[in-house]
Amino acid sequence: MTVLLTSLMLAGGLVLLVAGAEFLVRGASGLAGRFGIPSLIVGLTVVAFGTSAPEMAVSVTGALQGRSDLAYGNVVGSNIFNVLFILGASAAITPLAVARQILRVDVPIMIGLTGIVFALAQNGRIGRLEGLAFVAALAAYTLLQVRLARRGEAEAEEVPSGPRRLWVQLVFVAGGLAVLVVGSRLLVDGAVSIARAVGASELVIGLTIVAAGTSLPEVATSLVAAVRGQRDIAVGNVIGSNIFNIAGVLGISAAVSSTGLAVPAAAVSVDTPVMLAIAVATLPVLLAGQRLSRAHGLLFLAAYAAYTAWLVLDASRHPSLHAFQSALLFAGLPVMGAAALWPWIRSLLQDQRPLPAPAEAA
Repeated sequence: MTVLLTSLMLAGGLVLLVAGAEFLVRGASGLAGRFGIPSLIVGLTVVAFGTSAPEMAVSVTGALQGRSDLAYGNVVGSNIFNVLFILGASAAITPLAVARQILRVDVPIMIGLTGIVFALAQNGRIGRLEGLAFVAALAAYTLLQVRLARRGEAEAEEVPSGPRRLWVQLVFVAGGLAVLVVGSRLLVDGAVSIARAVGASELVIGLTIVAAGTSLPEVATSLVAAVRGQRDIAVGNVIGSNIFNIAGVLGISAAVSSTGLAVPAAAVSVDTPVMLAIAVATLPVLLAGQRLSRAHGLLFLAAYAAYTAWLVLDASRHPSLHAFQSALLFAGLPVMGAAALWPWIRSLLQDQRPLPAPAEAA
């Protein structure tokens, strides 16, 4: 397979994934509106699935083809990309306010699910029963959101407007699913061909090219929301997509594979811990004033650039890899960790300051 043909397959797959997700979201949103489903539930189910549909299509296809490295790497890479790149770029455009529910409910759930993945990955495989348990967790999370909505504790999300005619809605849904299947097949085949041509592992390709490509709907949603001042949507889209990627995408991928989903040794030792560390780091950053500042956005972008550089150097066994690792371990990580924790520590110190004594009456 020529380089040109492989590149066309990869680009074509990405375009089809984004187009398929757009058709699916708009068609399903129209159907939901027709049957009177609340916009909040549409946002939590249809839109969450729609923006993560490329990840679902690619990972499930990879799992069915026995390409566990690509399937697992796509989920881990997408979650890392979502927080560091998408949140980082959105905050760099404008500081992001964070809804209270995201801090109290969604971020802790994201951290908990990521911690479970970290624990399960230690034995090198996520089994079918564990995958089904993740799917059940996704159902429980959705029911929780419904309960919060009924109690008036959840904020409604805006959803794309869909077509009004029933037959057009059905065509959008069916066509979107079909385009997603074709796009995922092209993307997987193209990514595997590139990995073989350049000598990179399928895991690295899944963590980088495929992860970034399948996260394009989240990129568009959050950046547009940030530009329009819809800052809670920009943050909620990322956190919700990460929850869906683990509970839905990873869960279904493991469930449909006859032997479960094998976890590459490199992902166990490096990439999964990175995903967990990033998930945990979001909490103190967001707790500080319930906002993600522009400085933290730039910090997130720098962290993603460093992580991607490490992946490239490690995959190519570059001579400077050892020096880069040392600089990252002893300088980069402490600086980034201190910068992430400082606003939270400062807010705690301010809360503990004694109140000024009242002035004595003359």
